[in-house]
Amino acid sequence: MNNPNRDLLVLFNHEVMTQKAIEHEVEQLHQLLYTIEGIDNLIVAHEILDLNKFRIINNTTQLRKLIRQRELKPFVFLNCKN
Repeated sequence: MNNPNRDLLVLFNHEVMTQKAIEHEVEQLHQLLYTIEGIDNLIVAHEILDLNKFRIINNTTQLRKLIRQRELKPFVFLNCKN
């Protein structure tokens, strides 16, 4: 698994945990973030609000296309369903 360059602030009590346990926790956190940050999970959690056409779009191919664009058209928004 790739270790992307990211800054994580993880606070542990060194008196309770060993160095090996801390490294194991950080690796589990990285695996969790790697899974969650995937495009498939991003598509499931978002929808497109197109105020030009007054539509809400949930189509996965259109969502993939919109996420990969550098700039969005005016009044087209990526909305989190949460």
